[in-house]
Amino acid sequence: MKTKDFLAYVVDEIHTCVVATVDDDGLPVTAAIDMMDYDENSLYFLTAKGKGFYDRLIKRGYLALTGIKGEDTMTSAAVSVHGRVKELGYERIPALFEKNPYMREIYPTEESMRALTVFQIYEGVGEWFDLSKKPIERASFSFGGAERKEAGYFITDACIGCETCGSVCPQDCIDFSDTPAVIAEEHCLRCGNCAGVCPVGAVERT
Repeated sequence: MKTKDFLAYVVDEIHTCVVATVDDDGLPVTAAIDMMDYDENSLYFLTAKGKGFYDRLIKRGYLALTGIKGEDTMTSAAVSVHGRVKELGYERIPALFEKNPYMREIYPTEESMRALTVFQIYEGVGEWFDLSKKPIERASFSFGGAERKEAGYFITDACIGCETCGSVCPQDCIDFSDTPAVIAEEHCLRCGNCAGVCPVGAVERT
């Protein structure tokens, strides 16, 4: 999947996400927010200018979100994104209402719609995590020029090929066909079991 596919999944398949912002005391505050639209490098949502959520977005210019689709844990795929936001104003509101017609039931008149403003998540990084696959699947992505930092565990040249780490890997995602062994990051839970049992300290976290 490409970045646009992940952003499309957030909007079209998940839609309602839990979004976190930070208040004036530096504490996290969450809200359920619908992601209304996307393009190659952005997500779009709206909120009312009278809400505390609006104030936090303006003051911080940053948010984090997670959305999940599935009937239960083992059928779920999740997408998480954190990034920078900016206010675009009212101009896109009619188009977003056309794409999301249920909004007319909440704000039924043109006058009531004037309370709303659009925000764009214009730069960010994200992660896809799919528990419905065996083994699990994960992928990272970025958009808007954000730098994606590698994360997870890797096995260094200190590896002696003992395969101890393989005995505690819940996803059986370590390849021992060569030395040093290689962790398949796209299937790794990042539980840290491998690092905990390696007798020579060859497993490191990035």
